[in-house]
Amino acid sequence: MPDHPKEACGVFGADDFRGNLIFPYIYWGLRSQNHRGHQSHGFITFNGKFNTHRSLDLVPEITQGNIRDWLRKLPGQVGIGNVRYTTSGGTDEESLITGMQPSLSEAEKTSIAISFNGNVVNSLKLRREIEKKLGKFPYACDVELICKNLLMKLIESNDLSLAVKDCMNEVDGAFSVTGMTQDGKLFAFRDPFGIRPLCCGYDKDRNVYAFSSESVGLDINNLEYDSEIRPGELVFATKDGFLREQVVPCKRRALCAFEFAYFARPDSKLGNKYVYEVREEFGRNLGREYSEITKNADMILSIPETGNDAAYGLHEETGLRWERATRRHRYVTRRAFILLPRERYRTIDRKINILDDQLSGKTVIVTEDSVVRGDTTKTIIQKLRAKGAKKVHVFVTFPRIIGPCFYGVDMATYGELIGSKHNPDEIAKLINADTVNFQSLEGLVRATELKKEELCLGCVIGKYPTPLAQRIADEMREKFENGFKETGRLYEISSNQIVSTH
Repeated sequence: MPDHPKEACGVFGADDFRGNLIFPYIYWGLRSQNHRGHQSHGFITFNGKFNTHRSLDLVPEITQGNIRDWLRKLPGQVGIGNVRYTTSGGTDEESLITGMQPSLSEAEKTSIAISFNGNVVNSLKLRREIEKKLGKFPYACDVELICKNLLMKLIESNDLSLAVKDCMNEVDGAFSVTGMTQDGKLFAFRDPFGIRPLCCGYDKDRNVYAFSSESVGLDINNLEYDSEIRPGELVFATKDGFLREQVVPCKRRALCAFEFAYFARPDSKLGNKYVYEVREEFGRNLGREYSEITKNADMILSIPETGNDAAYGLHEETGLRWERATRRHRYVTRRAFILLPRERYRTIDRKINILDDQLSGKTVIVTEDSVVRGDTTKTIIQKLRAKGAKKVHVFVTFPRIIGPCFYGVDMATYGELIGSKHNPDEIAKLINADTVNFQSLEGLVRATELKKEELCLGCVIGKYPTPLAQRIADEMREKFENGFKETGRLYEISSNQIVSTH
């Protein structure tokens, strides 16, 4: 896995009730969220039938010369789209192709299409139950489980609300979904904890209604932000507005805290705050929490781009100069399945360029969004030392990660996490830093303006919102501490190796 964890997906769906072609809205909605998934992208539109296009890599640039081909291929006033990064299934090219989204399932004259962001923890049990009724199916992504589960329930009841309610009660995990019924109705729903983000909006004339993982998907289409989809809520887009139904009660909200630190774009809105505002406050918190270090430092550097806002906040709090001397090569990308292990460090080295030659003899603070494996941070510190930096202190906006994520972040074992085995002093030695300083949990929660119990902090405190995830984490932590060798993502290891899912 890469040093920085990756998000599972970004979703977008829209309906233009004037009857205009919807594809341009979906295209730009995905382009604005391509940071949430680089491995594949896809579109499904509806004009009396489903029209599908899916492909690997980033959402492509569309030119004047080929826009007509895209519009012919994807007609209709309603549609959904997806950008994906793998957190379930294989990462070889064949698996990535099989797991591309959105997903379309059909059986017994019933069909449904969905775009999904999240992760299913009880995938083994769910797949067995689905295959009893619908037969065996190729499985390369959890979207298939959600889509076929909904299809199975629709065949039984012909009622989407009941199907979504059953899905919410049966699936352990995170799921933010937008989809279309077989008659072209656009809908969206979110798991009862609201772990992954999902919001909705409309144009100024109330003709176009849309759902998006992040508010930037609305902004780029000149759509007004309406609200978040509430945890446990099913929402339909209609010509008269959003039709909302709380199909399952929300006993506790648990929005992924990592969205604030790393995943979401800084210009997206989560809750009542823009993400960049929260990250700036992270930087101020670090300045207050580690004032003994900042008073003896010469400058601040950031690991771009997610460390930039924190660097600005730290600069504001301390008065230290923020030296914009680290730059990311924006177009240095790679696919996981073509990267050999020995190339990993070289790829990291190519991604970050350090420009300043004025570091000799200086004490430098580096702002970083998280430390997962430590590879990227270690490489950057090596570069800073080569430039002559006397001391390097790493300030990390996200608290120390001690456990895996089960909800759509690709850090799925204890063994790959440097923080699960080492304290901050030990991490500093391993990455050749003078100190590694994590923002306090209290500081992070305060900056988000949410309550601690309204955030999913499982990877930081070992307490997970869903029951099966908690059982797996507890059992595998004990096994890991006793020398157990993890052979894959914890939620994908055979149930005989972990815990019965029945």
